Amino acid sequence: MKPRVMFYVQHLLGIGHLARASLICAGLVEHKFDVKMVMGGAPVAGFPGPGVEVEYLPVLKAGSFQFNDLTDENGTIASQQYLDDRRDRLLSLFAAYQPDILIVEAFPFGRRQMRFELIPLLEAAKSADWKPLVVGSVRDIIQEKKQPKRLRETVDTLNKYYDLLMVHGDPNFIKLSETFELAPQIEHLIQYTGIISADIPPLTGPAYDVIVSAGGGAAGELIMLNAMQARPLTHLADANWCFITGPNLSESVRVQLQENRSDKVTVETHRTDFRALLAQAQLSISQAGYNTAADILRARCSSVLVPFSSGGETEQSRRAAKLTKLGIVASISEVGLTPERLAEVINNALAGSQHARPDIEIALDGANRTAILLLKLLNNSDSFD
Repeated sequence: MKPRVMFYVQHLLGIGHLARASLICAGLVEHKFDVKMVMGGAPVAGFPGPGVEVEYLPVLKAGSFQFNDLTDENGTIASQQYLDDRRDRLLSLFAAYQPDILIVEAFPFGRRQMRFELIPLLEAAKSADWKPLVVGSVRDIIQEKKQPKRLRETVDTLNKYYDLLMVHGDPNFIKLSETFELAPQIEHLIQYTGIISADIPPLTGPAYDVIVSAGGGAAGELIMLNAMQARPLTHLADANWCFITGPNLSESVRVQLQENRSDKVTVETHRTDFRALLAQAQLSISQAGYNTAADILRARCSSVLVPFSSGGETEQSRRAAKLTKLGIVASISEVGLTPERLAEVINNALAGSQHARPDIEIALDGANRTAILLLKLLNNSDSFD
């Protein structure tokens, strides 16, 4: 009988959490796990992929004005009854499936808005008579928080409910303790899996010299419009550019991009062969989210990063700074970003790309390592090496 994994993931704004979770689930399927993804956000075409059963909870999204607000699929603030029904649905799925392993993505480092259903789920797992293992799944760089109460609450939740915390990164690149100061208090739970990154697929459409992307696109306006205006100021003004907007870019920005289309400028919403595009390109211009950075590392393309930093976000800036210091990418803050400043960084990056790329070993096979780690956990292995 295949070991059963129930994987909880909630995407609220972008699709980065869902994309990473989908790659992990694909790796588990390859290792003969039976995988049920429980998805709390709106369905997204192409995710999670073949071989993974999906159960959709009633949709919750981030509020338009306050991220911590929870709205239904129509943008209405979710009522208490809506939240109660969703919690009961989640608990019912857990009880019916009886997973050997329950994986909870992001929480308790993030997704605190979901405590109304996740604490009951963790309590159910703790008291279940079949004794499922409870595993956390978190990216390598945590949004930094300074409130002592919040940090303590995170540690207490992990120590109370979790058997393992999978950190999807390489400690040779960055350790959890660099962005979570209480990491030594959960050291006994932490295992690094390497970065979750997929192989380069075959190229299925036209290739381009420059790829401009912004993940799911929800926060892509700044980078898209500045890159479009910077294009004629760069050394690649006559090259072929492709702007990949993602499904969530605002319609008004999409229209502006479409108005600038030409025989040298293409605008697309999504490319399933995105990593192949990067591998063929002279340059990538993007934000610095986990998945985009993983794709850049896998494709080994020259890159300019414009990390998202609005609303006090620190994760992308920390990642961009690390990669820039290693000489792998060039980067520029989105604060005070102008087409002229972006063009200057692009031209400097192109000049630097003539030099040999630093040969830095960063584990990129995190999905495979995750599956092996969980198999060892099930088998009560004494070593995770």
